[in-house]
Amino acid sequence: MKENNQTQTIERPSLIRHLSEAFRAFGEFKRTTEFYRAFKGYKKGDGHPVLVIPGFLGSNTSTRRLRKFIKRLGYISYDWGLGRNYADLEEVEVLMELVDKIYAKHNEKVSLVGWSLGGVYAREIAKNKSDKIRQVITLGSPFGGITEPNNAAWLFEIIKGKPVEELESEWLVGLENPAPVPTTALYTKEDGVVSWKVCREKKEDDWHQNVEVRGSHMGLANNATVWFLIADRLQYGQENWEHFKYNGRMRNHVDFPLRNTASV
Repeated sequence: MKENNQTQTIERPSLIRHLSEAFRAFGEFKRTTEFYRAFKGYKKGDGHPVLVIPGFLGSNTSTRRLRKFIKRLGYISYDWGLGRNYADLEEVEVLMELVDKIYAKHNEKVSLVGWSLGGVYAREIAKNKSDKIRQVITLGSPFGGITEPNNAAWLFEIIKGKPVEELESEWLVGLENPAPVPTTALYTKEDGVVSWKVCREKKEDDWHQNVEVRGSHMGLANNATVWFLIADRLQYGQENWEHFKYNGRMRNHVDFPLRNTASV
């Protein structure tokens, strides 16, 4: 079992990295277009439902291309249906009701894909609805330290009129605790919004894995490597879950750090 060193200092991403976010995200967006055209080789998905939750200030539009890709894979893709994500905590309750409805409609467990704050929501949903959740995939989600220094706190304070530290204490307590379902936490050391150190599970075990990708925070939902990994993860359920190991497929379109590469 691997355990992250949670005593390490958490620093705000550099200003240069933060200011380059939009430029880097645009490049990632372009690469997904090429990836989408070239992608092949996976068997058709089993048709189970997948709910995609956007990040802070994101909307259904921000996840549209990702949801289209998930649909192409052979799954039923759902947007969260709540417009723009303004970090209203009551939305978690609404999303749990949505999970109930999706589960009842398909009689299938739901996979959750959450980007940034959306991934924090996804983990909380899975903790409360574990009997209806198949797996969770988080994209640069700071569940390991949402109040740690970051480059989004100022925007949150302007919109909400209070610092993130004043969020309901009951909601913050235990936020880093893992959900009792298979979970893949994607993070990038090039993140210019939040520290990558707080986007990882504290401990990796048979059902919880941290996977490093390359890219910006703003571009994670439109990143070819992320799409590749989501395609791989959605094939699995709780009964046959296994850790991700990149085996070199589509090497001209995806870019995984060496630590995620299977030994030859």
